Amino acid sequence: MTQAFGRNYADAYDAIYRSKDYPGEVALIERILVGHGFAGPCRLLDLGCGTGNHALPLAQRGHSVVGVDRSPAMLAQAGMKMDAARDRVEFRCGDIRNFDLAERFDAVLMMFTVLGYQHQDDDLTAALATVRRHLDPGGLFIFDVWNGPAVLAERPTDREIAVVEGAANIRRKTRADLDIARNLCRVTFDLERSEADGRIERWQEEHLVRYYFPEELKLVLARHGLDLLTLRRFPDGEAPADERAWNVIGVGRAR
Repeated sequence: MTQAFGRNYADAYDAIYRSKDYPGEVALIERILVGHGFAGPCRLLDLGCGTGNHALPLAQRGHSVVGVDRSPAMLAQAGMKMDAARDRVEFRCGDIRNFDLAERFDAVLMMFTVLGYQHQDDDLTAALATVRRHLDPGGLFIFDVWNGPAVLAERPTDREIAVVEGAANIRRKTRADLDIARNLCRVTFDLERSEADGRIERWQEEHLVRYYFPEELKLVLARHGLDLLTLRRFPDGEAPADERAWNVIGVGRAR
C-alpha cells in the first residue's frame, strides 16, 4: 500500500477526476465571495490545493492565490499547469497544521474535503488555527466536508471507474467502511494503469476521511474565532445540509 496522494496517484489524479465540475465549484466560490462582500480580485489561500484545480482557475479569473499541499507529487502536477496564471499563483509545500506565511488573506479555502483528512481533534485544532491566523477579521473560510447525517443515512457503496489518459487506461475500484465510533470512513482504492505497450502497474492507497455534523462544525469553528454563516448542499450551494446532502459547503467568517 502506497502513501496517500503519492506519485502514482498524483500522476493519475487529474484523469480520475476529469468529470468533477471544477468550473462550477470555482464559480460557486466566487459567488460566495461576492455574496459576503468580496467583489473584485481577492487574495486567496488554498489549503490542501492538490493539483491546483481550484487555485489555477481562480488565478485565471484575476485572483491572487497561494496554494499549499503536503504532497510534492501533487504540487508537481500543479506546477506543470501554471502557464498563463503564473504571475498570480504560487504553490508551497507544507503541512496545513503548522504552515505560517505570516500574512493575511481575504479568504482561506479547504476544498475537496481537506478538513476530512484531519482525523484527530488535535489535527483539526491545528488546521483551524492555521486558517484563523491567515485571516483578518471579516475574512472568509470556505470549505466542503462529508455531512454526517447523510453519511449515516446513505452508507458508502463500492464503486469502480475507468478512464483514459493518453495511451493509458486507468481503472480504480473503491471500497469504503465506516468507523461510526470515530466518525471516520476508511476508503481503499485499488488502481491499475495499463499502457499501450502492455505494461501494467497496480497499486493500492488507503484514505481515512472524517465526516462532520453541523452542530459540531459550528462549535469547533467558534472555538477558533470563526462564525459559521452557512452550511449548504455541495456543489449546488443552495439546498439545505440535510440527510440527503452527502457533501456540504460551509462558510465561516473570522471574528
